[in-house]
Amino acid sequence: MLINPIPARRILAAAFGALAVFGSVATASAEPLPPPPPPNCTAADLAGVIAGVTAATSAYLFTHPPVNDFFTGLQDKTQEERRAELSAYMDVNPQVRDELRGIRQPSTDFRARCDN
Repeated sequence: MLINPIPARRILAAAFGALAVFGSVATASAEPLPPPPPPNCTAADLAGVIAGVTAATSAYLFTHPPVNDFFTGLQDKTQEERRAELSAYMDVNPQVRDELRGIRQPSTDFRARCDN
């Protein structure tokens, strides 16, 4: 039995032809990739920011007992009562308000950078 050998040129031409057809089909049907997220906006980055803000808040409250007592006293209040008392407290204590805003600033910056 004789086998007709296929010239290498034909095999290469068929392979390139198949690649060209597959490539054009794959390119035409592929949806565009979503843009990459901004840098440092991963879940791990968020967890790190939250951990830092939480640790700094804890340290602040431990070193400012009257502020800690105020926030501890809000536990049994309704949400409306907490909001009203917190607003009044911050109006009377602008330094505390500004210091707590500074502690929360990394969280604010993360949201501004990553929540597009």
